[in-house]
Amino acid sequence: MARSPTLAELRRHAIARSLFKPLSLPAAIRRLGFVQADPMRAPARAQDLILYQRVRDYRAGDLERRYERLGVEEDAFVNYGFVPREMLALLHPRTPRRPWDVVTTERAREVLAFVQERGVVHPREVSEAFAHHGRVAGYWGGELNASTRLLDDMHHHGWLRVRRRESGTRVYEAMSHVAQDDRPAARLARAEALVDAIVALYAPLPSPSLGYLVTLLRYGAPHLAVETRAVVQAARARYGHAQVDGVTWFWPADENPASRRHRPDDGGLRLLAPFDPVVWDRRRFEMLWGWAYRFEAYVPAPRRTMGHYALPVLWGERMVGWANLRLERGQLRHELGFAEARPRDVGFQRALDEELARFHTFLTPEAA
Repeated sequence: MARSPTLAELRRHAIARSLFKPLSLPAAIRRLGFVQADPMRAPARAQDLILYQRVRDYRAGDLERRYERLGVEEDAFVNYGFVPREMLALLHPRTPRRPWDVVTTERAREVLAFVQERGVVHPREVSEAFAHHGRVAGYWGGELNASTRLLDDMHHHGWLRVRRRESGTRVYEAMSHVAQDDRPAARLARAEALVDAIVALYAPLPSPSLGYLVTLLRYGAPHLAVETRAVVQAARARYGHAQVDGVTWFWPADENPASRRHRPDDGGLRLLAPFDPVVWDRRRFEMLWGWAYRFEAYVPAPRRTMGHYALPVLWGERMVGWANLRLERGQLRHELGFAEARPRDVGFQRALDEELARFHTFLTPEAA
């Protein structure tokens, strides 16, 4: 029987398995299984920051520019983001937690007929054609056209898919999903595949984090809630696991966190997105690195302790602090904060300079 890993080995495992050697864009998305999206650009969107660390020669916006050719879909998983197209069969047909009322269903049918007639539509066209739907409260305050909200809901219900984006705006086309085998064994198999995808992306996972992530599947697969809970209850039989410092951790059964091959680049430095798989789980972050990282974009400025969009700074296997970046007149400006003292090793400054130079290239559009 293999020995239990140490916390240091779990930390190395978390880094090495997620920050793999850069691949092509399609291969990186397939390996991740899910790339979380966020509209905020500070100085790049979350999906671009995540892929920048894992895709060869990646430039900000490449995912949006190449989306139609990649075989990926924008959809809901544990959050909203991008999934390989084959994952749709696990997520759909989706039975939403909040079904539409009669009026909304009729409006959705009218909008669907409009989309089917035109093939591909921009939300602006729908807003103009269905202005009589009125306005509703926006997600983050204010108001938006009711038809714009309805398009989002129709996408989530599986009636529409995102064909592409134009200047960041989703452009839709009609979509239908093949009925799935609804027998108990088939439902359980889909739930197992979804939980496997969570573990593959975020492992090694402390038990409370695995449970929390599976509850988030109520967003992407609410119709499999009973089955995904059953997978968690049987996690010890399905996944590799061990108790470390009183906490049970899980990882894919065919991996060994204690393997000596999990060695991060001792001299390398990376600026990670707030939603990067390495740092997404704040509970795990604090357990592995001993300090609490906070995402404060929605915290009033006077109350921020790390800044508007702090990027955790990973140096080798140490998470030494955070950086706030901004692009001003073509120049990349940065402000650093440290969990403890700033590293005095001359290698730290050299690695930081190299990462900032690489980051600047990532933010700079390629010449036509």
